[in-house]
Amino acid sequence: MTQERRRRSKRGDGERLGADILDAATALLIDTGSAEAVSIRAVAQRVGVTPPSIYLHYADKDALLTAVVARYLAQLDDALTEAERARRPRSTRRAPGLAFVRFALATPELYRLAAMTPSESASDVDTVMGASAFTHLEQNVRDLQEVGYYPPGDPQPIALRMLTIVHGVASLLVAKPFLPWGDPIEYADRVIGGACLGIALTAGLDELPDGAEALAMVRGLRGD
Repeated sequence: MTQERRRRSKRGDGERLGADILDAATALLIDTGSAEAVSIRAVAQRVGVTPPSIYLHYADKDALLTAVVARYLAQLDDALTEAERARRPRSTRRAPGLAFVRFALATPELYRLAAMTPSESASDVDTVMGASAFTHLEQNVRDLQEVGYYPPGDPQPIALRMLTIVHGVASLLVAKPFLPWGDPIEYADRVIGGACLGIALTAGLDELPDGAEALAMVRGLRGD
């Protein structure tokens, strides 16, 4: 069957075609669940153009997938920003983490490509520390330090712990959806809430408190 071809591009159509190519690559990735299935030919067929038209916008498949990931991470940044605006005082410590998990579960194929697939930049410290997810978590730690939930000091170590928790939860839910998690968001809420409380109890301490002291600290942190 002959695929339908687009008409001759008008001025300004190039930018629109670039967006259509990204949309098609993203949809193909979601539909197939595999980056291997996202070929230049397959994307061109979805858009209704010839493969050379794709190369006018993206040098190769890797460049196209990099653009898909970049747009996905920008959307994650928007989701975390919205979570910060909408959060209630008592949910402050969990809001960014839960927004992170929800976003990952909405399109697990994209999360797998963006956060669970090795890349050349995976070991770049500046890349990780400058990522939107980490900067949001770091700001959340600063906010909680200001109200006394976390001890004062450098927020980065605590933010790294939180990144470990939220990425770990999201990755397991994406990679092992068949495990008996129950409601995934409720599960994530319990894990993230417990981790926040544990960090608050132990951050900056030279030794763990005894049972009675720990219970008093827990009650104080919860506002009981």
